Amino acid sequence: MANYPLNKISFNKDAYERTIDTSFAQQPLPTPPATKTTSVEEFFTLYNALFYDIPVDGDTNSHTYLYRTSGEYAGLDNPTGQDVQVLLDEITILRQDLLTANQTILTLQTNIPISSSVSSSM
Repeated sequence: MANYPLNKISFNKDAYERTIDTSFAQQPLPTPPATKTTSVEEFFTLYNALFYDIPVDGDTNSHTYLYRTSGEYAGLDNPTGQDVQVLLDEITILRQDLLTANQTILTLQTNIPISSSVSSSM
């Protein structure tokens, strides 16, 4: 078995504490970079500048997507379906009123009553 000399180097306690920092400290977290937020005015300026570059259709990043998501946010889940049905119902009523008025005019001009079965078929 070989003999190896062992030498111990030690520091004076006062010199050690002056040389080596033994306190515990937490590394401060880096400050995240400031993110620039876009104002509503800046958004619409960009939107108007990019209007024709934005695709019409698409699940995201399209005019269809903006229309759908803005409609949902504004409470217009199906802004055309319900409005169109109301207008179609009104057109039906106006057509029935017009038919009745034309039948009355014809009856007054000819003194021949028009059968009510014609108006009920509409």
